[in-house]
Amino acid sequence: MRDGSVVAYPTDSSYALGCVIGDKEAMERIRRIRAADKNHNFTLVCRDLSEIAKYARVDNIQYRTLRAFTPGPYTFLLEATREVPKRLQNPKRRTIGIRVPDNAIVRMLLAELGEPIMSSTLLLPGESAPMTDPHEIKERLEHAVDVVIDGGPCGFEPSSVIDLSGPVPVVVRRGKGDVSAFE
Repeated sequence: MRDGSVVAYPTDSSYALGCVIGDKEAMERIRRIRAADKNHNFTLVCRDLSEIAKYARVDNIQYRTLRAFTPGPYTFLLEATREVPKRLQNPKRRTIGIRVPDNAIVRMLLAELGEPIMSSTLLLPGESAPMTDPHEIKERLEHAVDVVIDGGPCGFEPSSVIDLSGPVPVVVRRGKGDVSAFE
C-alpha cells in the first residue's frame, strides 16, 4: 500500500477498497473501480480512537459516543481537521467519515501501516450490495486492484453511517450496525 497499491480487504461489515491517505493516484483508481464521482466520500479507517483526534474534531459527547460504538460496523461523520486533505472532505460541510472496524485482519493491516487507510465500501457500479466473496473479488477485479486479502466471505451490509457533526446525531445510512440509539 505504501507503494501505491489498491487493496480489497475484509471488514466487520463487508469488503472494502483501500489505499494510503496521501496517494492521489490510488484514490482515483478506487473512484474508477466504483464509478464514483469527485464528490464521493471516502472514509478513514483507524486502528483505535487515539488516531481519530488527528483527523477529526471531537468533543466530549462525541467521544463518549465513539467509545461506546467502536470498534464496530459504524462510520461516523465528524468535522475534519486540517490534517485531512481537502479531496477527502465533504466539500460543503468539511466533514470526514471515521471508522474503527472490529476485524482482526484490518487491525493487523493498520498496525503494520502505522496510519489510517483511506477506504470505500467495495460496491461496484450497478450493484445493490457490496462484494463479500474474496474469490469473486479476485476474478472480477483481478486487473483493477493490486491485492485481495482473503478473510473469507463476510457480510452483505455496509457499515451504518451516523453524522455526529451537528447538534444531534443523524442516521445517514442504515447498515450492519444497530442505529436505534441514534433515532
